Amino acid sequence: MILLGDEAVGLAALHAGIAAAYAYPGTPSTEIFEYLERTGPGGFGITAHWAVNEKTAYEQALGTSMMGRRVVVSMKHVGLNVAADPFVNSGLVGIRGGLVVVVADDPGMHSSQNEQDSRWLADFARIPCLEPATQQEAYDMTREAFLLSESLRTPVMIRLVTRLCHSRSGVTPREPEAAPRLTHDPDDRDWMLLPANARRLWDERVAGWPATVERSEGSWWNRFETETGAVAETPAGGGGLTVITTGIARNYLLEADPLEVPPHRHLHLGMYPIPEALVREACGGAEDILVLEEGYPYVERLLRGLLPSAVPVRGKLSGDVPFTGELDPDRIREALGLPLSPSMVLPNLTLPGRPPQLCQGCPHADAFRAVLAAMDGFEDGLITGDIGCYTLGALPPYRAMESCVCMGASIGMAKGAADAGMRPVLAVIGDSTFLHSGVTGLMDAAAHDTPMTVLILDNETVGMTGQQPTALPDSRLGPIIEGLGVDPDHLHLVPTHPKRTDEFAELLAAELAHEGLSVIVGVRECIVAARKRKAAERAAAAGAES
Repeated sequence: MILLGDEAVGLAALHAGIAAAYAYPGTPSTEIFEYLERTGPGGFGITAHWAVNEKTAYEQALGTSMMGRRVVVSMKHVGLNVAADPFVNSGLVGIRGGLVVVVADDPGMHSSQNEQDSRWLADFARIPCLEPATQQEAYDMTREAFLLSESLRTPVMIRLVTRLCHSRSGVTPREPEAAPRLTHDPDDRDWMLLPANARRLWDERVAGWPATVERSEGSWWNRFETETGAVAETPAGGGGLTVITTGIARNYLLEADPLEVPPHRHLHLGMYPIPEALVREACGGAEDILVLEEGYPYVERLLRGLLPSAVPVRGKLSGDVPFTGELDPDRIREALGLPLSPSMVLPNLTLPGRPPQLCQGCPHADAFRAVLAAMDGFEDGLITGDIGCYTLGALPPYRAMESCVCMGASIGMAKGAADAGMRPVLAVIGDSTFLHSGVTGLMDAAAHDTPMTVLILDNETVGMTGQQPTALPDSRLGPIIEGLGVDPDHLHLVPTHPKRTDEFAELLAAELAHEGLSVIVGVRECIVAARKRKAAERAAAAGAES
């Protein structure tokens, strides 16, 4: 089968016999759940639900595992921050049904706020982590992760990166497994993290950690290879160069011509915790060690505590490999002291910049025109932004937002700015982001009737990641907002339409002048989602007629 890395993980989870899958959309992880949602309920009988955020997704996965059934939960790297509370605590509970958390990191920040490396969070929580280099490994590791989770009674992380998530390759699947049956043991106290019990469980986790390291030491995914890629049981001889690769970095090393690459020993790591004995063995007698890893210098830092200080370790910390951005074959060639691949420079060809922009007909464009018109009536003013398609309103021609930090931050930052004395303050947030992380911030603002305005841009979908459904329709947003304590006289649900821009701007200006909290929900369906919906309706009608 020709599959994306994301799809390979999804197929493997189905073949492992999962009962359920949970996720919140976020590039580059979205296609994992989309594959499960498309393939799983009908063909495999699984439950597949988008969650309102990554924390609730992880907690639902924990409930499935507690009932002895296998479950996968997927998210992007910054989503793991949202799920960090249940994620870290789940390292203590006694996992029953295999729980696999798939986290897609984004080196190069193609669609993210940072480049954080999820291996550090797995290490922090003492949770094993598998890192595939190919789509086939993504499939095989995911199948193995469920067995590992059940045998060690711990969650297991699969760490992906953007290039693996969104590239395709051949995958040979194996026969599916039968799904485990539901089991319930009310006397099992390994899920009760009261302090006295949590101390016992933490002691047991620490005492059992050597067994986890031993699994890593003997794992096929951690292996020494010769220059040609053939597996060797032990490194041959000493001295010279040892190259250590992790995950997809192995592919970039193997793209180099073997005749060009200096003679070296090659240790590839695909499972963590780091196999300390294997690393010492592979690096024994080495005069030079080069670490190639996508993301942070995780292995490179650990090596400095495992090997004699006199042994030079080169990588991101030494500057031999760029600290930021993605790896690629040329960056690997530079680290190996090889010339860059042949290329052509066209000095007279200047391409125009192509910044991303809102779709033609996007309702957010009408909203931003109204925002700019409303703000024109004030000498100063702050517009805090959030994460979604509307983030593009920070770029020309609108330049209508001054901040974008994390999901839901627009409302909290607006409150802080208003508390500091700024007037007027407008927070701009989407409907899905509001439900994800904005509700609690609005609750704080409502509790103090903070003088600020919140503009919720409701396009009835999770637009930026591909039109996934929102948790609640717009008809239910009003009662939720009013239930938080927002004054009904300053809560407005209005259509976002080009013919009503002036009316929208007047309403915004009036609420921005109000010395208290106000909320405006601008509603109009995403133009792309509307086209897809109408096409599906036409297809359904044509099918009914035939």
